[in-house]
Amino acid sequence: MYFIIFILFLITQRLTELYISKKNEKWLLSQGAVEYGREHYPYIVALHTLFIVSLIGEYYWTGGHPINYIFLALFILLLVFKYWVLSSLGTYWNTRIYRVPGVVAVRKGPYKLFKHPNYVDVVLEIAIIPLVFHLYYTAVIFTILNAIVLTIRIKVESRVWEE
Repeated sequence: MYFIIFILFLITQRLTELYISKKNEKWLLSQGAVEYGREHYPYIVALHTLFIVSLIGEYYWTGGHPINYIFLALFILLLVFKYWVLSSLGTYWNTRIYRVPGVVAVRKGPYKLFKHPNYVDVVLEIAIIPLVFHLYYTAVIFTILNAIVLTIRIKVESRVWEE
């Protein structure tokens, strides 16, 4: 039962992020934003979709496991951090890479501390979420896949902001 509640929360959270992203996208485009990295975006969508499918599959394949409250607490802390990241970017936050000509990169909130706090959060989420229910295969496989995809994405984003 706890797993179902957790997964439903996770899916709702991810869909809410996509809604916010789409809303922000409309605003960004109205400001003359240009999209970059479009060719790798489908892989990001596939990765995150398969991540949730893998969580569900591994949970039921292994017979289910009790909650690890330490990892659940870490996940909750990551959510707080994520919302700090999102609120710092405001309408500039998006699941895609957009750049409004003439606008400089955001340098407030966690962006004062390091360059890619959103990706730090994503890396930690992909590693920690499966561990809430002892789903080790999903944790390892998707941490590796996520590292590959984020390596490509961060190179594109860094190149965009260097221009």
